[in-house]
Formats: sequence, C-alpha cells, structure tokens
Amino acid sequence: MAWEDFPEWFRRRMRRSPYFRNWFFGDMEDIFKDMEEMMEKEFKEFSTRVPKELVRERKLPDGSTTREWGPFVYGYSMTIGPDGKPKIREFGNVKPSLKSEAFGLTKPSLDIKEEREPLVDVVDADGEIKVVVELPGVEKEDIKLHGTEDTLTISVDTPKRKYFKEVPLPAKTGPKKAKTKYKNGVLEVTIPKIEGKKKPSGEPIEIE
Repeated sequence: MAWEDFPEWFRRRMRRSPYFRNWFFGDMEDIFKDMEEMMEKEFKEFSTRVPKELVRERKLPDGSTTREWGPFVYGYSMTIGPDGKPKIREFGNVKPSLKSEAFGLTKPSLDIKEEREPLVDVVDADGEIKVVVELPGVEKEDIKLHGTEDTLTISVDTPKRKYFKEVPLPAKTGPKKAKTKYKNGVLEVTIPKIEGKKKPSGEPIEIE
C-alpha cells in the first residue's frame, strides 16, 4: 500500500504531526515497499502451485479477458469422541502447511489440489463403523468407494466436481458387508467390525 492509497482525511491529520513527518516518510515508506515486494513474490509463488484445472479465462462484454482462479475451499469440523477428546477434521482443496526454509526456519504455505476433500464424520458404534460424507452437487453413479479393513476411500471425478478422501477407520472392518445410503448430497457407509489380523486386499462398494 502506498501513501496515496490512504484516505485524504488520514493523510491531512498525519501531516500535522512533526514526529510523523520525520519518521513516516523514512522508515515507513521502506516498510511499505518491502511489504509490496514480499506480497508480489508470494503471489507469484502461489500461482505456480495452483493446478491448471483451477485457472480459467473469461471474456468480458468489452472484449477483454480476465483470469479466474478456484474454487478454493478450506474448512474444518470439530466433534467430541467417545473418549471425551476433541477431534478436528479438515476439508477442502487447500491445506495450510509449513514450508522449510534455510537455517532450519519455516514459513506458512498453502498446498493446493484439484480434488477437494469432502467433510467426513466417522462414528465408532457397537459392532460397526459409520462414515458420513458430504458430497454436494454429486450424482450417486459418480461416486466410487473402495474399502479395506483399515480404510475407506471415496472418490468423485467429473468435469464439475472432484472429490477424494482416504478415511482411516478406527477398527478392523469387513467391506464386503458394507451398507450404503445416499440422499441429498450426503453419503452414509456402515461397515461391520471384524476380529482377527488377516488383511484383505480390499473390496469395491456399490452405492445402493
């Protein structure tokens, strides 16, 4: 932000201060310049990490074109587990992370994927595991499920919607006997628990 970007009333008031005149036009102008350069650098770096499928060009009525980005989605849900401890689950296609820098330092970064992680809730009930997945804007036939005794994988790959999530399960399960229900963009998968240590290779699960 440059000095000219501040409102006129703010500039008039600050000009009246002798301390401000001596201090602002020296250090602050350098600080604003450094901030602008840093933001420009971060934006360029950010743009190189955006999947090309999330960048589009749209023609305006005057004949010019503008570049559109996204959608970018990030959110989280928090529930209290049976043990009384909070469980936080993230969803979306943007994940905050820490990027390694020189001398062992780190800086905040954003990891961006074309596929969006859906909001998932896992309920560990007596004798079964229930997985509830929010998939707005998706038809039942576009959903693919694959289950093992340890995980449930949900994927959707259409021109308008792309979702992917591998859900670790809190207990051993039998995917062959899984039951599903899909209505109004909400998928419920109920999988019975099993005992033993034999690990099946996994089974596809049909959407009922």
